[in-house]
Order: sequence, then C-alpha cells, then structure tokens
Amino acid sequence: MKPDLDILGVYVPTLLVTLLGCYVIFHGIRRLLSAAGFYRHVWHPALFDIAFYFSLLGTCVLFLSKTTS
Repeated sequence: MKPDLDILGVYVPTLLVTLLGCYVIFHGIRRLLSAAGFYRHVWHPALFDIAFYFSLLGTCVLFLSKTTS
C-alpha cells in the first residue's frame, strides 16, 4: 500500500481513503442487516458495529497491502 495518494494535487494518506471506503461499505451492510432483522439477535448492537467495522477495515488493509506488493 502506498503511503500517500495524489488526488488533484493534494496528498491524502492512503489509510484515510481506506477508512472512508470501508465506512461506506459498512453503512451499506449495516442497512441490509438491519432490514433483515439481524440486530434482534445481537446482544449489544453498538459493540457489534464497531467490531464489525474494524474487522472490515483490517480485511481491506490486508487486501490492499497484498495487491500492491
């Protein structure tokens, strides 16, 4: 993974772009899970959400680091 991305002449950290991309993916999955009634079976939805987001973020970072090496 490159340390910085050049977006229209502005250097942006790659992790920031990854964080935002994972948030968009997470929000879509969260809406699907909520519509399916998944959160009725979860003990602590906020704890589940943060753990799921960081798991998704870790997976994305690992995938990006493997593809650019």
